[in-house]
Amino acid sequence: MAHPSLDELTAMFQAARKAGEADKDNPEQIRIHRELLAACPAFTPNLLRLARLLQLIDQPNVDARESFSEAQRLLEQAVQSSERSAPSLVELGYFLDDLHNAPDDAFALYQEGAEKSLETLEYAWAGMIRHWTDKRTSESLSQVLQLGERALKVFPDSERILYYVTDARRYAAQQGLLPPEED
Repeated sequence: MAHPSLDELTAMFQAARKAGEADKDNPEQIRIHRELLAACPAFTPNLLRLARLLQLIDQPNVDARESFSEAQRLLEQAVQSSERSAPSLVELGYFLDDLHNAPDDAFALYQEGAEKSLETLEYAWAGMIRHWTDKRTSESLSQVLQLGERALKVFPDSERILYYVTDARRYAAQQGLLPPEED
């Protein structure tokens, strides 16, 4: 059996979500998510969604402890298959905090998730700053100055952000949006 394409995985995932739109307790969505799990056990969005549904939907003839145990396995699989992505870490943290009363374990996961999210935010903001600076319009430079100020407050030690903000300020000064820099 050939592995499904990304388009096929996405279509299955959307079909499962759609099955739950009209009725949040629709067991059909769990069935479709399980088929998707069988087709691709490393598709992290599906792992996270199925784990959440197993915690929320009562399944006939399935013990709640069994559902919660499966949800935990899926969340741990999501953490592993996503290389410890922030969303998977946070989801597992909430699970451990809420269902296993393990706040210290959950906190460690929240903290790691926050660190990864901040790293992503730093890179995203640096990219946005560079993009707006490259446009060199009054509007884009005004946007970059606002974001740059915010970014430097959140990431005061970021050489990447400081480099791009300094570049943006130079162009903004050339366009009269800032007073000229003194040497």
